[in-house]
Amino acid sequence: MKTLHHWDAIGLVRPSARTWAGHRLYSGDDIARIHRVLVYRELGFPLAEIGRILDDPDADARDHLRRQRSQLADRIARLQKTLGAVDSMLDASKPGIRLTPEEQVAIFGDDWQPSSVDQAEERWGDSAQWAQYEERAAATTTEEWRDIAAAYEALNTDLAAAGRAGVVPGSAEANALAERHRASIAAYFDCTHAMHACIARSYLGDTDHTAAYEALAPGLTRWLRDVIFANAAAHGVDPQTAEWE
Repeated sequence: MKTLHHWDAIGLVRPSARTWAGHRLYSGDDIARIHRVLVYRELGFPLAEIGRILDDPDADARDHLRRQRSQLADRIARLQKTLGAVDSMLDASKPGIRLTPEEQVAIFGDDWQPSSVDQAEERWGDSAQWAQYEERAAATTTEEWRDIAAAYEALNTDLAAAGRAGVVPGSAEANALAERHRASIAAYFDCTHAMHACIARSYLGDTDHTAAYEALAPGLTRWLRDVIFANAAAHGVDPQTAEWE
């Protein structure tokens, strides 16, 4: 209301009529003028100049609207460009994996879902391990990611072969595979034998992990859990009662 009072006082927008009590009454034309004033104000025009533009008897209303639209479009384009630059800066400064979704699929395979990183952050984002992952991932080069992916694929191949061959959990060969599996996790965060046992305990109840390992070899999920449990026990950890560290 104070704005309308001011505009009335300086002659920028005056009501067409008033009530018997002195209240301002704005007609449709008055409202249209208010809208034009607001547009010019948004574009940065001073009130005095807006008044001269609107009161010019030779002015074409449609021409003014076209000019307003053109200036607004230019401003929107500049703001969108600025927004894009800010988004790029945010992406560049964000910790964690710095591969594009296309690069992630190319390195980790067609079954890889880039959205899984965001899902993992929602689940574990407040943990110390996630902070470690973000720090390490941000410093990992594309070539290093390729090496990590290749090592993980080789590990899965060897796990599947050992599982099918019936390698006994607790044997030297099985323990070596368990350590390789723990090292694959340690690429992202420090993984103790207790934490490794906790992860293995979750495998049979995790449909995604079960499906992935069973696709490599039937029964591999349970076998891998037993291998990790036996290796943890060899390092003085009770896998059934181990806690996250």
